[in-house]
Amino acid sequence: MPKGYWVSAYRAISDPEKLAAYNKLAPSAVQAGGGRVLSRGSRVEAHDAGIAERTVLIEFDSFEQAVAAHESAAYQEALAALSDGVERDFRIVEGLD
Repeated sequence: MPKGYWVSAYRAISDPEKLAAYNKLAPSAVQAGGGRVLSRGSRVEAHDAGIAERTVLIEFDSFEQAVAAHESAAYQEALAALSDGVERDFRIVEGLD
């Protein structure tokens, strides 16, 4: 079964306090949803239209599990804390195998 991934590329962080509030809530929501953080805020080298800003990659056992974790009450609470504190490109993608 193909795995599912959250890919979150931050374009700008306008409110570090909101990001900090999100960072307190999101890890437990991700873990409860079965997610494993593969990369978070590590070194970034941007190409083409990319921006060298915080990037997060989270792996789930399936695409459906990734979607369910995003829709969970715990993650929605984290998103409410984040609010408009960042501008980011967030995607849920299915792996190849």
